[in-house]
Amino acid sequence: MTVEPPHESSAPAPASAPVRVLAQGLYETRNVLRNGEQLLVSLLLPLMVLIGVHRLDLVAGDSIPSIDVLTPGVIALAVMATGFTGQGIAAGFERQYGVLAYMSTTPLGPTGLILGKAVAVLAVIAVQLIVLGTAGIVLGWSPDPVGVLWMLPAVVVGAAAFTALGLLIAGTVRAEATLALTNVAWVVMGAAGGSVFPLSHDGLGAAMLLIPSASLGELLRAASISGELAVIPLLILAGWAILAVLAARRWFQWR
Repeated sequence: MTVEPPHESSAPAPASAPVRVLAQGLYETRNVLRNGEQLLVSLLLPLMVLIGVHRLDLVAGDSIPSIDVLTPGVIALAVMATGFTGQGIAAGFERQYGVLAYMSTTPLGPTGLILGKAVAVLAVIAVQLIVLGTAGIVLGWSPDPVGVLWMLPAVVVGAAAFTALGLLIAGTVRAEATLALTNVAWVVMGAAGGSVFPLSHDGLGAAMLLIPSASLGELLRAASISGELAVIPLLILAGWAILAVLAARRWFQWR
């Protein structure tokens, strides 16, 4: 009696982890760019702030043109919008509707899901940098060429800090509360938190430099204007990123 060899399975091999993460990241990026409300907060509002504040001349530049002070601050505002407000609200409603719990049980897994969100945040921020940077240049922004390179790691660290903070809120309170908290906090940080408008380095202003929005604003302005990497704001922002990630890992609830 002859024994037939086993038939080879025709099922396709599963995609590798990096491919799955990239696919999830591109999917979430498309969702953000197609969502009118998220696009309004992440791109159109920062662009309106850039043009409006510049036209009204609300930023005092002293010996430095006001647009050179304003543009990196608005980029900081945009990074906060994408990482903190955008991802916080999206994750909050995904958690409420059970999407996060379901996605975490797929081959993507919890880590892959979070990495996919990180890819989406960086992709949207890349679009913001192009649009806001081009608008700033049209309005007269002239960043230091070396400083532009220093702005990139500052943006990445800022994105990590604010995305982790947004996910921390999304994973601990109801979606409606996340919607309210992240939007209010974003407006306050943009108006008085040292991102768009530089803070004084004396008294209360010096103490407020410890908050993440002020650190990100200081980082981007120092890089853009002076071509320097501001080490202390970078360390403060990195500290916020580490604490927020650890807190999110400890208290984030998938349901």
